[in-house]
Amino acid sequence: MNAKPKETLESLLSTLGFPSTVIETAMDDGIFLEIQTEDSGRLIGRQGQTLSQLQYVVNRLLFKQDRNVPKITLDVGNYRLKSRDSLVEKTQTAADKVRRWGDVVELEPMNAYERRIVHHTLKDDPAIETHSVEVEGTRKKAILLRPKH
Repeated sequence: MNAKPKETLESLLSTLGFPSTVIETAMDDGIFLEIQTEDSGRLIGRQGQTLSQLQYVVNRLLFKQDRNVPKITLDVGNYRLKSRDSLVEKTQTAADKVRRWGDVVELEPMNAYERRIVHHTLKDDPAIETHSVEVEGTRKKAILLRPKH
């Protein structure tokens, strides 16, 4: 691998004026970069948008350096971990409603990363199926949970 994820992110953060430390961890599906900084709120942004956009930019920069570079996931102050746990909990609550009442439950519009978490959470559930549906006027999609027939 020619690309250097940790160094690329550190350089970008320094250029943007964010003094920080980056810890790199190899994972099965890519590389996890944890950013430690005093200014985590500004890096996370509203509903994690700034963090997601920064992750996109870092992945694009690395891909330009090396087309075989693994996917990078960024986190600041365990934001992604906490929001993931919250989303899994919300998904399981919605699935319980589907099981109990047999109704279709629609989760709020989500980005691709969040939808992957929902689909993964319920992929082995024998009673529930999930479907992503377009939300008019946005680039996000909602997820429908419905009983399997």
